[in-house]
Amino acid sequence: MIYFDNAATTIHKPETVVRAVAQALNSLGNAGRGAHEASLDASRNIYGVRERIADFFHGEDPSRIAFTLNSTESLNTAIKGILKPGDHVITTVLEHNSVLRPLYEMEEKGVEVTILSCDEYGMVYPEDFIRAVRPNTKAFICTHGSNLTGNVLHIQKIGAAARERGILFVVDASQTAGVFDIDVQKMNIDILCFTGHKGLLGPQGTGGIYVRTGVDVRPLKSGGSGIKTFEKQHPSQMPVVLEAGTLNGHGLAGLGAAVDYLNRQGIASIRAKEQALMKKFYLGVRDIPGVKVYGDFRTMNRCAIVTLNIRDYDSGEVGDALYMDYGIATRTGAHCAPLMHQALGTEAQGAVRFSFSHFNTEEEIQTGIEAVRELAE
Repeated sequence: MIYFDNAATTIHKPETVVRAVAQALNSLGNAGRGAHEASLDASRNIYGVRERIADFFHGEDPSRIAFTLNSTESLNTAIKGILKPGDHVITTVLEHNSVLRPLYEMEEKGVEVTILSCDEYGMVYPEDFIRAVRPNTKAFICTHGSNLTGNVLHIQKIGAAARERGILFVVDASQTAGVFDIDVQKMNIDILCFTGHKGLLGPQGTGGIYVRTGVDVRPLKSGGSGIKTFEKQHPSQMPVVLEAGTLNGHGLAGLGAAVDYLNRQGIASIRAKEQALMKKFYLGVRDIPGVKVYGDFRTMNRCAIVTLNIRDYDSGEVGDALYMDYGIATRTGAHCAPLMHQALGTEAQGAVRFSFSHFNTEEEIQTGIEAVRELAE
């Protein structure tokens, strides 16, 4: 199988990640729930991962990192934990349903939601956020990189605009964490939501949320915390306030190993290879008659994603043909990004997404180009 579905999950993990999970499965107890060695080892391991993640995103303090199952849980925690009736929030048509659906829920409870449209390239700009600000604007919430087009937003400029106006800035880094440099302090990010199973190269069921010092987020869940057992209210300090219940210690061991791998390889090197593969594929398919490519390719500094359609063929049928006839795995359909599909005019047809990893090869890219060419004939 040629795997071009890395925007959904990276299937090729570093061997050190696999070994770390296997070792944790055979040794770790429940962190914070005992004084024996297995429990203490789990606590030490998780704290070590917390330190590495905080350093990776340039957070000011490891305690500002709370672990979750994925970006969806992180975004639900952020959105439902900072907004209240009467607040106004600004987001974009680029967003995944993990942003949109929680916002729709909050809208039903009295939160005002403005959704910014995109230009012909599928881009939204800092000025668009600024023009939409109201006196009661509480937050800007947006993706760093579109999971459908691969477009990357100007996060640092959007963050600066938010900070100047006293507005919270929440970033969905699902498609960029592990590939693009993210400095939460320089970029004025108040809350960063990320998942472990994509560019961070960790296991599924791992993710997290960074919350800037001075920002309070109401917990999405309450329950066991390992501390303050006799209090009726869940503990209020980070990170335990957002970590009710047993953490995925085994998966987090793998996530820690993945961050170590990324630091050894250098994410600039990883990004350069992925973008080179993307560029080769894009240049190989863009002029094929009957092929339409979506997104902003005026710059190659973008997520390693090329999304396309072939003539008026249903995207699902194209994906089936790619897999059955060529052994190429892609993502088809609506990609959990309904507003972006509406903007592109692909609600009915869907789209075929090719997303690349630094584990892919140029030979695989060439096979993909030839497959698209043959299907378009």
